Amino acid sequence: MKPLFIQKELDITLTRLAYQLVENHMDFENTVIIGLQPRGIFLSDRIHQKVQSFLPKTKIAYGKLDITFYRDDFNEKGQLLQVSETQMDFNIEGKHVILVDDVLYTGRSIRSGLDALLDYGRPAHVELLVLIDRRFNREVPIQPDYVGMAVDVIDNQKVKVLWKERDGKDEVILL
Repeated sequence: MKPLFIQKELDITLTRLAYQLVENHMDFENTVIIGLQPRGIFLSDRIHQKVQSFLPKTKIAYGKLDITFYRDDFNEKGQLLQVSETQMDFNIEGKHVILVDDVLYTGRSIRSGLDALLDYGRPAHVELLVLIDRRFNREVPIQPDYVGMAVDVIDNQKVKVLWKERDGKDEVILL
């Protein structure tokens, strides 16, 4: 088990990512942030809070998107599905969408997120923010616009993102 981020490094990285978003989207007038359920929302919550703290007079539209039934493997495991709630009280038609997930590996979750997103309108532009980009083993041609860290790992290794809200501590580890 090798730590990739400890709490302090994680916070610095989240601050950098939030500043990049502010730099590229300035007033967020036509931009929304959407986290992918289930684990991407811990990252998107933090990113939204940081961006909001940098722009206190701006209301930044923020939502959470469940992709359970959009996944191409949702029924393969033979287990009871854990469906999350989609929370989006705004229209994405013509908006700039920042889609947020914790780890980008094969790209299939992001593809599912894009499919789910289209049920809520047609955005003008979609960008992807991930904390960890595993870079190798993509199954679909998806690349992030904002990356906390890119890591090269072999197939049998896993990247685990731990969040204080869910796991009791903030840490990213390579198993």
